Amino acid sequence: MTMGRNIFRRLARDTRGLAAVEFAILAPVMILIYVGVAEVCQGYMAMKRTNHVAAMVGDLVTQSSSLDQAGFTNVFGIGGQIMAPFPVTTLKQRVTSVTRISATKLKLDWSKGDGMSPMTLSEASVPDDLIAPGQTVIITEAYYAYKSPLGYVMPALTNFKHTTYLQPRNTNTVDCIRACS
Repeated sequence: MTMGRNIFRRLARDTRGLAAVEFAILAPVMILIYVGVAEVCQGYMAMKRTNHVAAMVGDLVTQSSSLDQAGFTNVFGIGGQIMAPFPVTTLKQRVTSVTRISATKLKLDWSKGDGMSPMTLSEASVPDDLIAPGQTVIITEAYYAYKSPLGYVMPALTNFKHTTYLQPRNTNTVDCIRACS
């Protein structure tokens, strides 16, 4: 029995492999945390770029006095450029012009979508205190379906949506020339 106890005492005092054991226990946890943080950061970047697409497209449209099909193609193309390096196959954009007729009534001037159908009057909604009767607002929407490359922390598919409301800058309205519904 004493020989068995001596072996256990010697093993208990032996610390030569302690660092390797600690590393073997902690490394997988640390790697998982690192991958999780990287995955969440990528998703956050995709969300922020989606927000930026809606804001930038709306800003460009409100600086124009009128847009035709080529103008919309260019504006929507810029939205795709903003999303880089993320794939743009799941990016959908829509720009709509709405005029407030009275405190409770809206008029849909025009709507143009890229990957989305044009907005209908029943879908149009503007916060009550945003514009007065007779004023126009440009509603810009950006939708992005983000697919996480790993899917460990974030769901495999996360949908981001952002809407902006901006008033035309240089004119009272932005006209749509032969390109809108």
